[in-house]
Amino acid sequence: MVGIYFSGTGNSKYCLTFLLSLLDEKASSLPMEDKKAVEEISKEDTVYISYPTQFSNAPLYVRDFVWNNSVLWKNKKVFLINTMGAFSGDGTGCLARILKKLGAVILGGVQIRMPDSVADSKALKKSLSQNQEIVKKADRRIEGIAKNIQEGRYPREGLGFIAHLKGLFGQRLWFYSKTTH
Repeated sequence: MVGIYFSGTGNSKYCLTFLLSLLDEKASSLPMEDKKAVEEISKEDTVYISYPTQFSNAPLYVRDFVWNNSVLWKNKKVFLINTMGAFSGDGTGCLARILKKLGAVILGGVQIRMPDSVADSKALKKSLSQNQEIVKKADRRIEGIAKNIQEGRYPREGLGFIAHLKGLFGQRLWFYSKTTH
């Protein structure tokens, strides 16, 4: 098992490394930007991918990484971790659909609320104590997620048809002109 992440603020890295530490103390994680990421993925059967939601979608960098390394994903078992400040819709589903086209087997996915990095929206700004509480709740969720995975029950957040509609109509169509590039 290996984990790869894209994490500008550290939230996605944190969630991935914490989950992996609970599942397998030998599991490693590294950023997608690391030249060794492709090599490590190629060696493993199971890959955990963590990234932030951007307008209810996987970031362009993450999608490009998957497409540019399309040969890696055939028959890989993949679990997705999507971090968000407020709403994700189908942030896991967007990447899952791409990975499925490339032959990956999607084990499941979770969408974990973490402190938001958007600094220009008063609705998303939180105090230090509020952000600390968000992280504590995320920690408890991740502990529960690890327990479920260890028991063979993989969460499937953001992977269904209803989540797809929520993401599509709740954010992607609204922000389409802002996210095309």
